[in-house]
Amino acid sequence: MSKILELREKRAKAWDAAKAFLDSKRGGDGLLSAEDTTTYEKMEADVVALGKEIERLERQASIDLELSKATSNPITNEPTRTGEEKTGRASAEYKRAFWNAMRDNVSYEVRNALKIGTDSEGGFLVPDEFERTLVEALEEENIFRRLANVITTSSGDRKIPVVASKGTASWIDEEGAIPESDDSFGQVSIGAYKLATMIKVSEELLNDSVFNLESYITREFARRIGNKEEEAFFVGDGTGKPTGILNATGGGQVGVTAASATAITLDEVLDLFYSLKAPYRNKAVFVMNDATIKAIRKLKDGNGQYLWQPSIQAGTPDTILNRPLYTSSYVPTIEAGAKTVVFGDFSYYWVADRQGRVFKRLNELYAVTGQVGFIATQRVDGKLILPEAVKVLQQKA
Repeated sequence: MSKILELREKRAKAWDAAKAFLDSKRGGDGLLSAEDTTTYEKMEADVVALGKEIERLERQASIDLELSKATSNPITNEPTRTGEEKTGRASAEYKRAFWNAMRDNVSYEVRNALKIGTDSEGGFLVPDEFERTLVEALEEENIFRRLANVITTSSGDRKIPVVASKGTASWIDEEGAIPESDDSFGQVSIGAYKLATMIKVSEELLNDSVFNLESYITREFARRIGNKEEEAFFVGDGTGKPTGILNATGGGQVGVTAASATAITLDEVLDLFYSLKAPYRNKAVFVMNDATIKAIRKLKDGNGQYLWQPSIQAGTPDTILNRPLYTSSYVPTIEAGAKTVVFGDFSYYWVADRQGRVFKRLNELYAVTGQVGFIATQRVDGKLILPEAVKVLQQKA
């Protein structure tokens, strides 16, 4: 942790040096010479590189902490007593049978245990403990799940009531009639779209007891599914996939249209900030592409302070206008007509997981190459429940 704090302080000093250089080299027209621009971009690249190294070390520290946990609970009571025994997919028997089935070490006892988790499509629902590991891994790969409201559904569409318009109060004369003023309600329906990936593993690795099949599948599932989910949650069109927060229909509202197709100004960022109603700003965050952040780093507010401020506290994101800033490669870069900056309360975007992720083992398909296939599937949907809770900045067309 001391290394992370040291790097954060180093990044903050590097950013102060870059700002001082930028201020000292700006000419009367506010522009830099070509030579000074090259020097500044090198200084800014160092700041970005330090930020990425900090993120890597924080992920490493999180993994080290998880792996350092005890693999079994110490005996703290009388040996003759036992704790509450887990049943169903949470039981040790089911977990052992599941991974034996994945390795093809199948017996009648294994099949009996797996009856608890038999899926209608012929696969096996992953054990509860492993599913929590997968969800945690998805959150690491997918920033959207950390910001959105994630729910679990069992079957059918989930109907979410939404207030479409609100009633008002009125001043009434003595003995005057009180007018009716009812709220009107609408509904948003969240279903489930199927997302899948296939992993191939050689038979030699499967038969090698040293090979950690569980860890490998968790990592690959998280990387592939997490990336595809995040893409859909941002730019999905709702056809065979979730409706993205940047989609023209059902996405966030355009708060500001930039005057330029290739640049963003301070006033436009401020206009975007205040286009969002005050109650939503309390929990709002900025999300944009790394390339967009690079352009915004040069902007100052009315007090001469740069909008982008690096975090010097572990686990805390950088900020713009004192609101957290997150990056995603799936938010478009600055170009004509692109929606480049998202600002809002992402808790109004609901991610619905259909309960149970499913694995299938393919024994014969790749037998000639000495490999075994694994299909991992999940059903998920996502929608912005309240469009006014998220505003976007769109470049000039």
